[in-house]
Amino acid sequence: MTMKKLTFFTLCALLLLSFQIIKTQLTVTVRNELGNTEEGATVMLFEREADYKSETNIAAQGVTDKKGVAKFKDLKAISYYIIVRKDDKDNAGGGEQTSKLEANKINKITVVIQ
Repeated sequence: MTMKKLTFFTLCALLLLSFQIIKTQLTVTVRNELGNTEEGATVMLFEREADYKSETNIAAQGVTDKKGVAKFKDLKAISYYIIVRKDDKDNAGGGEQTSKLEANKINKITVVIQ
């Protein structure tokens, strides 16, 4: 292989490695009524209101980490209904629906449980 071809292939490989396509993601931060983050809260996402109301067909589910954050990757760029629970606290009555997620971006929301 000639030096020009090797250099060309090396540059192409580096370009491909540096170019990453971000999939639609959602980062949910959970806080309590005092504004403190909540570790160990269960976060459930639903695509349809009927599923949200019956708590069936969960589109994605996760648990918050030490910083009160749950991360979801490879989602559809739609609006999701969201339920968050920890012990006797939840987000009921808060009109819990995300705005439409922006495609190929990291979307962020905060949910308060009480």
